[in-house]
Amino acid sequence: MHLSRRGLLYGTAGVGAVSLAGCGVGESPNQLTGYTGIAMPTTTSDRWVVEGADLEARLKDLGYKTILEYGEDDIPTQIQQIQAMVDKGVEFLIVGAIGNTSLGEVLGNAKDKGVTVISYDRLILDTPDVDYYASFDNYQVGVLQAKHIIKQLGLSSDTTETYNIELFSGSLDDNNSQYFFQGGLDTLETYIYGGSVVIPSGQTEQEPTATERWDRTIARDRMAELLDTYYKDEPLHAVLSPYDGISRGIVEALVEADYEPGTADFPVVTGQDAELLSLKAIKNNTGQTETVFKDTRLLAGVAVEMVKTIVDGSTPEVNDRGTYDNGFKFIPSFLLPPVDVTVENYQEVVVDSGYVTEDAIDNAPPDEG
Repeated sequence: MHLSRRGLLYGTAGVGAVSLAGCGVGESPNQLTGYTGIAMPTTTSDRWVVEGADLEARLKDLGYKTILEYGEDDIPTQIQQIQAMVDKGVEFLIVGAIGNTSLGEVLGNAKDKGVTVISYDRLILDTPDVDYYASFDNYQVGVLQAKHIIKQLGLSSDTTETYNIELFSGSLDDNNSQYFFQGGLDTLETYIYGGSVVIPSGQTEQEPTATERWDRTIARDRMAELLDTYYKDEPLHAVLSPYDGISRGIVEALVEADYEPGTADFPVVTGQDAELLSLKAIKNNTGQTETVFKDTRLLAGVAVEMVKTIVDGSTPEVNDRGTYDNGFKFIPSFLLPPVDVTVENYQEVVVDSGYVTEDAIDNAPPDEG
């Protein structure tokens, strides 16, 4: 079995000189009005709905005009939306990309008009026209997920038992997927090579583990196929899942295969984004046992502060220069720390902080479809 390791070089640079973008010929930064286009990928995930509204509200509170659009996971639609924003004269674009290599032409058009482009959470690739990246430490997301599995299974250097694990990764057209996946795989690597962790399917590369568009149904079907092929006579102990929607699809397949949530035999299932249904499952021990919380209020604040700083004639703060190479350059980035959430700390992290209410968790509606 070959486990490829990507060279993920973490920069230690703090605030530094970054060329000021977003100013057309003959303009000075003080002439900018903050007119911002917000292009979000979809309304099918709670987080993007919340973040789009939050970004818009924060920018409007500063007196800036905004345009907010959702591409509904359709790349041509998002391209059209961004081009329309550019045609209407936006000075800034905050883009949560659907396809990370699909926006080169439209962003080139934006740059020709002096627009500053902020890649939001998902890094946009294969274009020189991205100015800043606002995100979380995505490698650490995978590390936290794998550490949860290690803790729940009681793995250590002295472990003599063997545990069966399967790996899931996100959509191949989302650059974050590789960081989530590699963070988890690197963290489990010692136990895999030591023999205490086994992956019966042998699927340890990103491509065969990928989940197109992060789709819950695709994840459910793959999990069902894995169970039918490799686990007729073998127990499954854990699933490294990168995102809550995928996690719920995995749990659905496990239940259909007669694994019973809440019992000692139910596999450990990780996740990400602290979606209400997954928080409910974690709270009630009905499947998923962990999620990684990325406080999108903080991320929205970072992106809006970048806009405001440029409008005010200064240079945005960044804390990473050497990690995120988009194929043309390393993008000046501001990365926030993710937080592990389990039944032990969910109330403190997501309820007491005001992110969600206990009532919202308890009354989360079921998945559609």
